[in-house]
Amino acid sequence: MLASSRLLCFYFALLHFLFTLHKSRQIHQIYGEQEGTKTNPNLAHAQWRPLGHDLKSSCHSPSKSCSPVIAARMGLITGLCAFLYHLPQIYKWLLKPYYLLSFFMTVAFLVVRKAPGLCEHLATEREDGNSCDFDWREIEILMFLSAIVMMKNRRAITLEQHIGNVFLFSKVANVILFFRLDVRLGILYLALCLAFVMTCKPPLYMGPEYIKYLSDKTIDEELQGDSRVSWIVEFYANWSSECQSFAPIFADLSLKYNCSGLKFAKVDIGRYGEVSKRYKVSASPLAKQLPTLVLFQGGQEIMRRPMVDNKGRAVSWTYNEENIIREFNLNELFQKSKKMNKGRGLMEENGSEPQEGSSDATIPTESKKDQ
Repeated sequence: MLASSRLLCFYFALLHFLFTLHKSRQIHQIYGEQEGTKTNPNLAHAQWRPLGHDLKSSCHSPSKSCSPVIAARMGLITGLCAFLYHLPQIYKWLLKPYYLLSFFMTVAFLVVRKAPGLCEHLATEREDGNSCDFDWREIEILMFLSAIVMMKNRRAITLEQHIGNVFLFSKVANVILFFRLDVRLGILYLALCLAFVMTCKPPLYMGPEYIKYLSDKTIDEELQGDSRVSWIVEFYANWSSECQSFAPIFADLSLKYNCSGLKFAKVDIGRYGEVSKRYKVSASPLAKQLPTLVLFQGGQEIMRRPMVDNKGRAVSWTYNEENIIREFNLNELFQKSKKMNKGRGLMEENGSEPQEGSSDATIPTESKKDQ
């Protein structure tokens, strides 16, 4: 939830910054025209003056026209400060090629519409004929895009999911906008999107974890090996964006709760189809069962999330850390494992809360790069 609030603050700060910049330019242009008309009635319109130009001369007199200019400038400064404050929160995503290229493709239409020397040659439906500004239809599409992104991000958990939704729907909106502008530009942008999808994949999570990667040959042996060990197994597929977004959450849980009596594992059902059939986890995108978490005790399945209805579709469930801890009783399983290990002398005495990591963590048999 903290990551979600930070992203929303950053998103609205960026929109506020762009909006105040646009309004500031409009206000300067309007009052520049008024002042030019007063001094020389023969002028049809005055030239636009840069932001901050001749501030003393324009606001020296106690006129009412000065207050909107000052308000616009203060709003611009506030938006810029908020933008710079939240920028370090996402620097690690901007430095990755996938997110950097996605960002450029997201703002492609904005750059084309506003670029000097290029926007003058574009078509427009504005009454004033200004082809370097958005028309009403383009503004409606952008507002509809913002509404869709906000609705989709209500169910997003991680920051990667939020950013992924923004990138995905922005590209869809850009395709529509470019085709409205020029069919040739629309075809070019669509070709770039297809090339991007085929050549650039989202980065996989490569952070610390205590997770054992199982295969079709080792899963039965591990789950049925020791009846005192509880296993939480994630059935996933590398192509699933939901699984990729869930990876850091599952890794963080393994760091907190892994011990000799409670272990975490993952199996790629996109790679091992027999495991998918054996444990009744559908890899179809329409079933929406990925990722699936299953708790095993003594080799027997105790529970799974998400549950599946009669039609084979997954029941809606939120993949966050709080839900997993509550639904799978991780605190209770961890405490039970600690008591068992104390009695056998296999584990040092610790506090009541789970500690990050464990001395008996199992090294994965397969690396994440092999997956």
